[in-house]
Amino acid sequence: MPRINFLFRLMIALLLTSGAMAHASAQTGAERCAALPSAQLAMPAEAPTRIIKAELVAAAGTQPALCLVSGVVAPAVNFTLALPLEGWNEKFFQHGCGGSCGTARQYYCEQPLSRGYACISTDMGHSGPSREWIWGRDQQALVDFAFRSTHVTALVGKALVAGFYQDQPKKSYFYGCSTGGRQAMVEAERFPDDFDGIIAGGPIINQTGAAMQLLWTTLANRDRDNREIVKEADVRRLHAAVLRQCDAKDGLRDGQLADPRSCDFDPAVLQCPAAQADQCLSPDQVAVVRKIYAGPHDSQGKPLYTGGLALGSELNWLGAFVSADGKPSTDLGGEFMRHIGLAASVGPDWQAKQFDFDRDPQRFGLVEPYFSGSNPDLRKFKARGGKLIGFQGWNDPQIVPLNFLDFYQTVTRTMGGPQQTRDFFRLFMLPGTNHCTNDGVGADAIDYLDALEQWVEQGKAPEVLIGSHIERSAPQRAAIAFPLPVGTKIGFTRPHYAYPGVARYKGKGDPNDAASFEAAPAKP
Repeated sequence: MPRINFLFRLMIALLLTSGAMAHASAQTGAERCAALPSAQLAMPAEAPTRIIKAELVAAAGTQPALCLVSGVVAPAVNFTLALPLEGWNEKFFQHGCGGSCGTARQYYCEQPLSRGYACISTDMGHSGPSREWIWGRDQQALVDFAFRSTHVTALVGKALVAGFYQDQPKKSYFYGCSTGGRQAMVEAERFPDDFDGIIAGGPIINQTGAAMQLLWTTLANRDRDNREIVKEADVRRLHAAVLRQCDAKDGLRDGQLADPRSCDFDPAVLQCPAAQADQCLSPDQVAVVRKIYAGPHDSQGKPLYTGGLALGSELNWLGAFVSADGKPSTDLGGEFMRHIGLAASVGPDWQAKQFDFDRDPQRFGLVEPYFSGSNPDLRKFKARGGKLIGFQGWNDPQIVPLNFLDFYQTVTRTMGGPQQTRDFFRLFMLPGTNHCTNDGVGADAIDYLDALEQWVEQGKAPEVLIGSHIERSAPQRAAIAFPLPVGTKIGFTRPHYAYPGVARYKGKGDPNDAASFEAAPAKP
């Protein structure tokens, strides 16, 4: 009798479930969207969620008609989820933030939405400007920003997708750069089951170290009276000298260094007496430049980080560490240190110039474990079949390029060697490429999502990525949609080979065509 009752209850449950599914499938996308805020969905227990609203958004350009969902994971992780009303490709896409985040605006959804993805974003647990860090004095906000928000947003996003389409996404992908790159690495390291494929660009692998490096570079160019030592004209003179000496090392003079590590430029070649500093660099200016290239050190000369800014990146110092066009340089790193990095030992009035490179780095251990994306043990991510594409611009003025390269080399040793690592993780070091934005002198417009899809879904590992340099009148601050829109003006194309490969001009053929280049080994 108990068994008969059990079978009867099971049959009723199945009939009810199939009826609900049939009803859901009969509804239009607009009807399902309207019903979403009050729907009884199976949500993950570790992510208590409230749907704030679900509204229809008309199709525009390459973007399909959408159900745009806003919600919050308790206590304060806001998210925005875009669900195509028709043509869903049965995949899920999540993108990361930049800076200190503070908004769930969908910066990078245009391309995935045009391909039929459901796309989600999060504010990482607080609201505010992307360079404001005062919220970090709240412990819950700190935890959410550091690691929790990205994970719970992925869980909730996939649950909402399943509820809306009555089907689980077949594949899930993540893209992020800068802070988003750190989110990407944290996902691969701490939550390896969340995504099948991950794209990590210019990641802040070490949050406190990266902030210290920014402070170092800013302070290196200030005298005791807080006046800048190296000026805009000096930076332009320096950059021209670097290119004169090292630009052609890849077989072509094109305004970018294929691998800055192969350049042995010494800024002392520009040194002359201080009285003639308007034609060259003074001894004090040479010392500043050397500090910027070298990166943070303590008073005994001990390195505190993985190097400094790369040769060839000099023009990107302007506006960040050197005043340009009448605009003062910014206080990069200081706000983070004031409210989070050193918050346990300094007050809200602390100034960047008070940072002590002998004592203060020892305090980072109190907060860095929250943020760290530097665990090289990626065995769980690899074992579940995950694929990871990393990219880093050599001209990045905010994230030291050698930091990601050093991490990749550490992963290689940890995972058992180059081939064992290349099976699931490939790094692309990009000449002439800045920090995340597509406004460098290199071929920085690259369809990473297409490459990741081919790797995850077809087993086609990316040996080379073809990049385009897009001619534009203003910097591109958001992700470029691929395929490139009709009428896009392309200056040149370049191949980018997976590390340790470097592109070298063959010596013949159109220098603006990627086909005129071949792979050459990089400096180990």
